Amino acid sequence: MLSYILRRLAVLPVILLAVSLVIFAILRLAPGDPAMAYLRLSQIPPTTENLALARETLGLDKPLSAQYATWLAKAARLDFGRSYVTGRPVMDEILYYLPATLELAGASLLITLGLSVPMGVAAALRRDTALDHLTRAVAFAGVSIPNFWFGFLLVWLFSVQLGWLPPLGRGGLSHLVMPAVSLALMSLAVNTRLIRASMLETMHHRFILYARARGVGEGTVVWRHMFVNALIPILTATGMHVGELLGGAVVVESVFSWPGVGRYAVSSIYNRDFPVLQCFMLVMTVIFVVCNLAVDIAYAVADPRMRLGGQGGRA
Repeated sequence: MLSYILRRLAVLPVILLAVSLVIFAILRLAPGDPAMAYLRLSQIPPTTENLALARETLGLDKPLSAQYATWLAKAARLDFGRSYVTGRPVMDEILYYLPATLELAGASLLITLGLSVPMGVAAALRRDTALDHLTRAVAFAGVSIPNFWFGFLLVWLFSVQLGWLPPLGRGGLSHLVMPAVSLALMSLAVNTRLIRASMLETMHHRFILYARARGVGEGTVVWRHMFVNALIPILTATGMHVGELLGGAVVVESVFSWPGVGRYAVSSIYNRDFPVLQCFMLVMTVIFVVCNLAVDIAYAVADPRMRLGGQGGRA
């Protein structure tokens, strides 16, 4: 197991280096002049002299390869520069906003797993009944409705009409409910359908028939034999949901004025704040890769054949 984890960790620097190069190239190829945005935000007249001085100050007058090498050397020391807007260290600002995003994504993941597992299992066990049709309809609606539009519906119903929940901002549990539910909707729908399909596939295996023939209780058959063996694709999907929730938080945080790093990144896009965007995407990549590493480890624990490179493993 240790060698498996070390092999996975050895790939991490290569992934981060490739992602950093792609991020740097995309930002530089985007239209617009960050030096002009810097002058606008600093309320400095955009004269030719001021533009040249701004490019020199921000290091934008150097070749792209030199800019990337300089940025990469500083990033290796966790120095991502200063925000064009606030002038503060970028890493400090990302760490200031990140806990709010992790709180929102964590709550959404709990909602996703807490609801999708019983819904998917119940739909599989009650196949082609009214419960199954209702669950599939909810899942279909979940993948069809954009989370920002669902968020507006929740605000209209629970804040404007009923007055039960605050519409904006971050505070107690009441502030978290609507953003977390909006963010979890897509993952909940996908996970429910995946669990249902995986359970239906597993319940027709012979070992399920043999377990029942031996007189094993139905609860043990469902949760110990069916669900555990159906768990592998669910673990894979959970790793994907982490990235989905972190990416979706960018939109949901803007809808609910949630003070997270996603909303901060959106404002940085408008301001062409390159240092913030580069740091934001690299931090999100690290979180996503680490979460997928955790899923891979859980995957290997659940099915030891995966540690052996898939020899004799399932397809």
